[in-house]
Amino acid sequence: MSTALLIIDVQKDYFKNGKCELVGPELALEATKAVLDAFRKKGEPVYFIQHIGSKDATFFAPDTEGVKIHEMIEPLSTEKVIVKHEPSSFYDTALQEELKKQGITKLVVCGMMTHMCVDTTVRAAKDLGYEVSLIADACATKSLNWMGESISADVVQKVYLASLEGGFADVIDYKTYLRKALE
Repeated sequence: MSTALLIIDVQKDYFKNGKCELVGPELALEATKAVLDAFRKKGEPVYFIQHIGSKDATFFAPDTEGVKIHEMIEPLSTEKVIVKHEPSSFYDTALQEELKKQGITKLVVCGMMTHMCVDTTVRAAKDLGYEVSLIADACATKSLNWMGESISADVVQKVYLASLEGGFADVIDYKTYLRKALE
């Protein structure tokens, strides 16, 4: 079974002073970096997903600083960057084709936003037959509003991770994942 790391939308607009600040993106970035370092050390494939919106998008607008992948995990020249324009990393992108070419059957997923692009991608990956490990603390989200009620980022994160656990992914923290990967 061949495994790849999929890092979804860890882009500057989600961080402090970005156009769509999330809650706790720095902690998610640290966890993502630890998993990324482990994949690089083992020479396993890494795919970065970069969301680019339209020129009038409220965030991730083309040719802006905010659309760039965070410099702490900047892709190496040997790593693929797949551009997407919709929440799913598979929709109208080359991701599925690239994974098939490499014989990838298992995905380890990190990224942002948990309630949008991470959730959509994990569900699509399951539909496509991938075995998915979702690194819970390598994901970040934000507070949402529903029918006049504010739902905290902490609750949003827990609900989305709980809904993905088991049926769509093995949801695990990064330290446990790395410990298991080294066994």
